[in-house]
Amino acid sequence: MPGNRTRVRLGVTAGVVAALLAQPLLAPAGIAEPATSTTAAVEQGRNRVARVVYNLGDQVFTSPSLPEPMELAAVVHYPTNLGRTAHPLVVQLHGSWWTCADRAAEADYRTGLATGDDELVERASAALGGWPCAPGVPALPSYRGYDYLGEQLAGHGFVVVSISANAVNASMPGMNAYAARAELVNKHLAMWQQLVSTGTGELAGRFTDPDTGRPRRVDFRGRVDLTRVGTLGHSRGGKAVMWQASDKHRAEWPSGVRVRAVLPLAPVYFHYPEDDISDDLVTTVPFKVVLGSCDGDTGTAGTGYLADARGRNPDISSVTIPGANHNFFNTQWSPDSGQVLAADDAEGLRDPATGQCHTADTAPVRQLTEDEQRRIAAAEIVSFFRDKLG
Repeated sequence: MPGNRTRVRLGVTAGVVAALLAQPLLAPAGIAEPATSTTAAVEQGRNRVARVVYNLGDQVFTSPSLPEPMELAAVVHYPTNLGRTAHPLVVQLHGSWWTCADRAAEADYRTGLATGDDELVERASAALGGWPCAPGVPALPSYRGYDYLGEQLAGHGFVVVSISANAVNASMPGMNAYAARAELVNKHLAMWQQLVSTGTGELAGRFTDPDTGRPRRVDFRGRVDLTRVGTLGHSRGGKAVMWQASDKHRAEWPSGVRVRAVLPLAPVYFHYPEDDISDDLVTTVPFKVVLGSCDGDTGTAGTGYLADARGRNPDISSVTIPGANHNFFNTQWSPDSGQVLAADDAEGLRDPATGQCHTADTAPVRQLTEDEQRRIAAAEIVSFFRDKLG
């Protein structure tokens, strides 16, 4: 039976962890733009890597599932020398977080929590979580929190597009949020399909250098293979990429696009009573769930995808990284970034006496540092997409 070939790994061995920690890792992205210039390409894998960004506007796309218009913005990591062959595409989608890097609102929020001023907390939350952001307040770039993954993957020959979903986070209309996130993924894929096929469309001429803001010309025509697409979603983004790849919703993929690999990273997993599992049940596309044993947000909820697909999908797997929390997968959400309201979600899971942390169903272990966690995660993620996308 197909289900007998299902691969489920429950953890990373100590030897594997030690080997991965001995490998070098790129420095994480900063608060806004990483310090490394795109003109000084980063050495990763066998390819030198460059990046560009595009931003078509904060309120330019309305999906069937979300009445509020969404932004179309992303960062693209790609091999500097695209050569003459078509590269697989990986789309990255962040989860639910604050949307506006408002320092004054952050101070009010913390004050309100400390003093029990609920009205102050509510006002500050509205400023921190609204969309678009107030004039003069920068958007919190959650989509840049996976630059370390984009650089690693591009170094191994992938074109990687990490997309912004702040408008969805500001709306959060129940289960419609996952449909909206999936529709946002499909919109970006449709734009890439047109650009790669014809050199025209909404993305034509819209790439800029993230450091200088100057236009950058990159010819992706014929250099990206939209029949070899992988998707990665973190947190609520994990449920969204399962939704987008599900048997039920695959007919919504843009023409010429084929998703061949899905990776939910520390994903949420739940259903409202009126829903069934079909919205995010994936039985025809390989997927791998990556979890952390010190995740103070979603825990190991993502194993629910394995339970639902076991026996129906012959190519599923899971790995739990000992000592990994939830936020450290995204550099923008992690304390070392200095970003607004960045936090370590494992604090409540740590034993003050030993410094070890664990969820209800994992063993106590030393918590990984931000760099350690990303090094191990990058190795797992790159390995998966290289295996499935080739």
